[in-house]
Amino acid sequence: MLALLARTDYPFLDIFWTMLIFFAWVIWIWLLIMVLADNFARRDHSGWAKAAWTVFVIFTPLLGVLVYMIARPPEDTTVMTRGAT
Repeated sequence: MLALLARTDYPFLDIFWTMLIFFAWVIWIWLLIMVLADNFARRDHSGWAKAAWTVFVIFTPLLGVLVYMIARPPEDTTVMTRGAT
């Protein structure tokens, strides 16, 4: 019985790939939370701009987060830069 448990059909590279995918998913969720928090904390966006960015980030997840991170204008007191002081 113990010999059957010790035998594996899940090679090391599959374990590595699974861990890589899992941690990439966790990082993406964290980035999504930070982008949404930054979007709603900004005072220079109107309500419609916040709604549009939120819909864009939710319906095109990877592209929406990347475009928001590149296109957002800098502000001194955003959520992203508060921890850097």
